[in-house]
Amino acid sequence: MHAQLYNDKELFRLISEGDETAFRMLFRRYVPQLRPLIMHLTKTTAVTDDIIQETFLRLWISRDKLPEIDVPRSWLLRIAFHLSFSWLRKQVVHHKAIDAITSDYTPEGPVTTTEETMVYNAMMKQVSAAVAQLPPQAKRIYLLSREKGLKIPEIASELSVSPSTVKNSLVRSLHFIRKQLELSGHLFPAVLMWVLVNIVLK
Repeated sequence: MHAQLYNDKELFRLISEGDETAFRMLFRRYVPQLRPLIMHLTKTTAVTDDIIQETFLRLWISRDKLPEIDVPRSWLLRIAFHLSFSWLRKQVVHHKAIDAITSDYTPEGPVTTTEETMVYNAMMKQVSAAVAQLPPQAKRIYLLSREKGLKIPEIASELSVSPSTVKNSLVRSLHFIRKQLELSGHLFPAVLMWVLVNIVLK
């Protein structure tokens, strides 16, 4: 079996059937992509290695679901980012995540802790203002996801709507919040969305 002959979806299908060779191929294909992204956030080699291992462990454990996944790369990135930010939250170092994200985008150099806190607080204030402007149902869905940590099926059950309705509402809300942040002048790298919405689309 040659890795270049199989795309990601084909490898996912083979892995779902218990093919360990396909699993190793996918691992070798994605570790070089995941490592710098995770390292950029954690700044710690040991933690980065642990998160990579946990990401692929979850893939293997969830292999029965793999044939249903349309975009394998996005699915893997979602798991890796979720694990990375979970680690940051447990270490009570949100400021390190903000620093890791913003340092590459600040022409003047690394932001100080005070500057970082001010930027973060201002941005979160804008997020709250944007959420307040959402339609009632969209606002309720967003808050159930963001503040109560409910997953899409749980929100759908609580509000007696379909999961697709919940997901579409969240996508529209996140797009609106991002636009409001951009209009207010906040630099908003895509990866920061994972901090702000706490992986609401999982």
